[in-house]
Amino acid sequence: MTNHQSTQQPDPFLFLSIESLDLDAQGIAHHDGKVIFIQGALPNEQVKVEILKRKKKFEKANTVEVIKPWASRVQPRCPSFGVCGGCVMQHVDFSAQVAIKSRVVEDHLWHLGRIKAENVLRPLQGSAWGYRHRARLTCRWVTKKGGMLVGFHEKSSSFVVEMTECHVLPKKISALLKPLRVLLGQLSIAQRVPQIEVAVGQEHTALVLRHLEEFSDEDKQKLMNFANLYQIVWWLQPAGPTSVYQFYPTETPLLSYSLPEFNITMPFLPTDFTQVNHAVNQAMVSQAIRLLGITPSDRVADLFCGLGNFSLPLATLAKSVVGVEGSESLIRRAQENAKLNGVNQKTEFFAQNLFDLTVDQWESWGVFDCILIDPPREGAQALVQALAKASYQPRRVVYVSCNSATLARDAAILIHQGPYKLKFVGAINMFPHTAHIESMAVFEPRT
Repeated sequence: MTNHQSTQQPDPFLFLSIESLDLDAQGIAHHDGKVIFIQGALPNEQVKVEILKRKKKFEKANTVEVIKPWASRVQPRCPSFGVCGGCVMQHVDFSAQVAIKSRVVEDHLWHLGRIKAENVLRPLQGSAWGYRHRARLTCRWVTKKGGMLVGFHEKSSSFVVEMTECHVLPKKISALLKPLRVLLGQLSIAQRVPQIEVAVGQEHTALVLRHLEEFSDEDKQKLMNFANLYQIVWWLQPAGPTSVYQFYPTETPLLSYSLPEFNITMPFLPTDFTQVNHAVNQAMVSQAIRLLGITPSDRVADLFCGLGNFSLPLATLAKSVVGVEGSESLIRRAQENAKLNGVNQKTEFFAQNLFDLTVDQWESWGVFDCILIDPPREGAQALVQALAKASYQPRRVVYVSCNSATLARDAAILIHQGPYKLKFVGAINMFPHTAHIESMAVFEPRT
């Protein structure tokens, strides 16, 4: 079907054929020399759209009617789909979501880095629902909607979705949305509690409540009653992130998750960075370590090590592991976790800003047989530039990425400016139903 403007419909309606998806799961089509991004449209579909925004080189549109649906289109499970900004791919079959994300990783590597991997790994994935063990819920008093709202932001908006369930949260947390609205609406400072951080551990769940004014004694009693009834642990945050403290009950152990293949238990604070999807994290750690091919004589570097998510399991197999991270507090947590798991004699952790790392700094740390890199969305440009220029190359580098665009940039540095080749790459569906893409790449020196 050729894209054309219908003679039966006045502007701003168009009939379009969808060519592909962008990173926000919007359909992409072309019309009159412009790219059109269409909310709610999927590849290979023929749709009627309404133009919402016109720019010089592109337009934004919304799907009015799907004339010919894609075979992988499904009915969204969540009643807030289309309004909530959290999930944008619930109308896509789960297996197709994974295939789309895999293609995005490969496309980014080629179009941004002119790189093709020698081998493509099978995508890592877990459960489609109830996987999200970390979340930030916005709390807002909205008189027009009857009081307190607790949920995610609407798509491209600061408004809060009026939600009573969320299928990507664990069932226990989804079931708390209604009771939390009632509880917070009854507090004396109901309009001064802007957010709740959710952190789910193996044995219990923590809710970190941000509050801009002090609670009354009656408020505190209501919070304690809620904790007893729903078996959660309240943490309070009266100011910045460092002000967080455990409020009630106070005698519970820290949150934790496990890496059973390596007999590792990882305690964490509700404000620490951890992966949202515990099952996929287990699979990701196992695959990364398997791909590194660790031997008992290896000295390994874990860069952007955080709490030791990779460092500790690596230490069960290698001779020694050096973990480097920019945050002093995370380094302390990694050291504590190493001691708890009995691998502290094989690990060393120190703080270093890896975003301005030089070749001299890198080489001052000694020779490593293998390297694991797990940077934030900004990637690891300075680090890979140092690796590309270094006087030696490790046997293998595994790069775990949460942004395939910066992965492509960094891979291009290692390959085009350094002596490396891209041996493997694969997608990781850490966040089902969202447009978020994680991936893993394996580099080796060229022979």
